[in-house]
Amino acid sequence: MKAFIALFPLLLVVPVAHADWQLDPSQSLVRASITQLDGATPQTHHHQVSNLQGDISPDGTLRLPLRLSQTDLLDRFSELPPWVGLLTNTTLVTLVAQMPPERLDGLDIGESIVETLTFRVQTDAINQQETVPLRFTREGLNEVRVTHAEPMALDGKALMQNSTVRTVLSMLGYQEIDEHVPVTLNALLVNR
Repeated sequence: MKAFIALFPLLLVVPVAHADWQLDPSQSLVRASITQLDGATPQTHHHQVSNLQGDISPDGTLRLPLRLSQTDLLDRFSELPPWVGLLTNTTLVTLVAQMPPERLDGLDIGESIVETLTFRVQTDAINQQETVPLRFTREGLNEVRVTHAEPMALDGKALMQNSTVRTVLSMLGYQEIDEHVPVTLNALLVNR
């Protein structure tokens, strides 16, 4: 699954050892375009996952859990069955990659690097990994903007293999989706 994921001199700036880089949830989101194939003609719908929360540990492990409550899917229903409330804060998938924090610490303000991260999808049903080229741009002393370095897309077939994701998509009326799901990432890592 391609997705997502990842992350100075004012006067004299000394790189920080073992920075605590975290995603700023208020400024981190992913947008996806899903094309529905089970109608008379294909129709494309746009969705987003906001409030991304994750961090890079001192050993360079980036963890990005994704929950139903972070999606715009629940807003599309006027009334939901009570059991759906149990799923809202359930982690659908966790994306895991390695990104040495020293690479971010060494950036000067305005400088960018492109890192190709290998994301592993951690769920009970899916054991998959994808490489994703991400651009990391230092915007401030403690801020690094993360965007994709080239066009990205999720594998629609892999999405439908996850029972929780498939259930949510079915509730939205998706029975069959295109295998190519374009994705746009815009996230901010903050050194706290």
